[in-house]
Amino acid sequence: MSSSRRSSSPDSHTDGSAGGGGFPADERKRKRMLSNRESARRSRARKQQRLEELVAEVARLQAENAQVQARIATFDREFSKVDGENAVLRARHGELAGRLESLTSVLEVFQMAGAPVDIPEIPDPLLRPWQPPFPLQPIAADSAFQY
Repeated sequence: MSSSRRSSSPDSHTDGSAGGGGFPADERKRKRMLSNRESARRSRARKQQRLEELVAEVARLQAENAQVQARIATFDREFSKVDGENAVLRARHGELAGRLESLTSVLEVFQMAGAPVDIPEIPDPLLRPWQPPFPLQPIAADSAFQY
């Protein structure tokens, strides 16, 4: 089909001899080939640049992923530790609640029997966290200490 184009072109010769190569159709073909080569070269360069950008992004994302996984592992360890402490506190709470219930029932028996029960108030530092559990005492300055 390309030979029919050449023959129908007003600038081409029908004898098919390309002797000197100075024909306008051949010149256009040569320029088009050079243009296509340059375009293909630019396209390969863009593709290579995009590939390098993607490789760099993969490396960055892998590093970020490793950091996130390390943080998750740290949080998981901390959670396990706190969860264990929480389980111990829940068990202790259950034990103390049982003891309190037993002591309350013993106290009720004493009160029903008419026995005098005088229970002093026991300070609970957890009920008043702003108050120290012991009286504050002044700290004596050491005369031997110099600034």
